[in-house]
Amino acid sequence: MNKKEQSLQASDVPSDVLRKMYVTMVKIRLFEEGVAELLLPLKEELITPCHLYIGQEAVATGVCAALKIDDYVFSTHRSHGHFIAKGGDVKALMAELYCKKTGCSKGRGGSMHVASSDIGLPGSSAIVGGTIPIAVGAALAFSMQQNDAVSVVFFGDGAASEGILYEALNFASLKKLPVTFVCENNLYCTHLPVAACLADTNIYKKSEIFGIPGIRIDGNDVIEVYNVAKRAIEDARSGKGPAFIECMTYRWRGHVGPYDDLDKGLRSKEELDYWMNRCPIKRLEKFLIEHRAMSEPERDRIHKIVSKEVEEAVTFARESPYPGENDLLHDVFKTR
Repeated sequence: MNKKEQSLQASDVPSDVLRKMYVTMVKIRLFEEGVAELLLPLKEELITPCHLYIGQEAVATGVCAALKIDDYVFSTHRSHGHFIAKGGDVKALMAELYCKKTGCSKGRGGSMHVASSDIGLPGSSAIVGGTIPIAVGAALAFSMQQNDAVSVVFFGDGAASEGILYEALNFASLKKLPVTFVCENNLYCTHLPVAACLADTNIYKKSEIFGIPGIRIDGNDVIEVYNVAKRAIEDARSGKGPAFIECMTYRWRGHVGPYDDLDKGLRSKEELDYWMNRCPIKRLEKFLIEHRAMSEPERDRIHKIVSKEVEEAVTFARESPYPGENDLLHDVFKTR
């Protein structure tokens, strides 16, 4: 996308929304980089497996910026970005990665089972495609309750190999449910290129079989993600039914952990460099500065403030207690 096209796209997006999305992406990036440091052998403070969101920040940010607090988001094993973009507290998230009682899942979920109902993120799952039917079920509940809430489900390209996706698409279309399917296609299903897993890699076209409009967009352009998601969510909210958005993006780190996995021969340095040069944060930063929506000193202040917030989150997590034996059966059964 050239600069002119992006300017035209951004013309209807308020400057305060653009700046807020920039802050969100920076927060996700610096949080994840901090987590990566804590996973390295010299520290190894975190024992929960962490699937880092570095490089994919524009997807969660653009989609969640178009949502209301009462809307639901369902996440995946790569959940940190969705949690932060939906408005989650980084202290609670970091504490969860330390498996502490003050964590958003009270130390029981770790990285892959992040939840926070107060911000509209009922849960995430380590099962590939596991939250897709739950998101559709939530949309059915919204429809039956006749409120205007919308359900959004994030999933990776690997979920396109799961039968539950197609059952969910069929049911959502049949009942015209207020749900938006967001596929984060980062080109790899765990350690396999998507082309080695799917006979047809045009994932967005798969929804059209069920009468659901599908679109493939640049997942590293937060402005495009926001505009497309906003239209889809508004349509869902007004009773027009589901939509399917395939966001082309790329994870800078390996499938799990802090390393880039180049030594494993899974991908080339040239490929990684290509995508790092298309950094979603740098692209929005350049746009904001060129259009005088943000100054360089303001950019520096944002990074400084967010860095301090992440440092405080680590301190909070370190000092927080672990769940005790008496907590074992808490929140397992519903109480009156």
